[in-house]
Amino acid sequence: MTSSLRRLLGLLLVAAGIALGAASAQAHPHVWITAKSQLTYAPDGSITGVRHAWTFDDMFSTYVLQGIETKTKGVYSKEELAPLAQTNVESLKEFGFFTFAKADGRKQKFIEPVDYFLEYKEDALTLHFTLPLKAPVSAKQLALEVFDPSYFIDFKFEDKDPIKLVGAPAACQMKFQRPNDGTAAAQKLNENNFMNGDNSNYGAMFANKIMVECP
Repeated sequence: MTSSLRRLLGLLLVAAGIALGAASAQAHPHVWITAKSQLTYAPDGSITGVRHAWTFDDMFSTYVLQGIETKTKGVYSKEELAPLAQTNVESLKEFGFFTFAKADGRKQKFIEPVDYFLEYKEDALTLHFTLPLKAPVSAKQLALEVFDPSYFIDFKFEDKDPIKLVGAPAACQMKFQRPNDGTAAAQKLNENNFMNGDNSNYGAMFANKIMVECP
């Protein structure tokens, strides 16, 4: 796969390319993701990372599947999708995987994703991947946000069981806050000024916020 094709198939790069290609386009999402996530814990109660499952909208799924050879038409195995999965996670790295964490107020860093693969089901692609923290951390308060600062991608968490704690101490409690709808305000901004000044982090208005508190 050539470097130009890798960039074309990269998750955010495709979205940004579509958006910036139309000067008159309004500032709104171009890719929609339905998400489910797990926060993983070690036996000692420290937080080790985040496991994401991101399902892309059917239009984007169809677009990125173009040109992929399969043994059976319309059926895509994990093995056949492996190169595309690798391209996706490599492209997402530049954007921090749209996942931002603080432990007791201190920013946390993630390392290279592991256990990643793409799954095709019901006309949609789902990217599964684990983001390990650079180092496990014990914290009384963990704050996690999932969003695209540029708002090219819209993240909506599943209605049922959107977030799970895996292996967390029994006394830990989680709160989940969905973003408010600011779409109307976003559409007033065009692409030329959208990434400048105070609007450069406009997508933070649409952040999905997870808060875990442990005694």
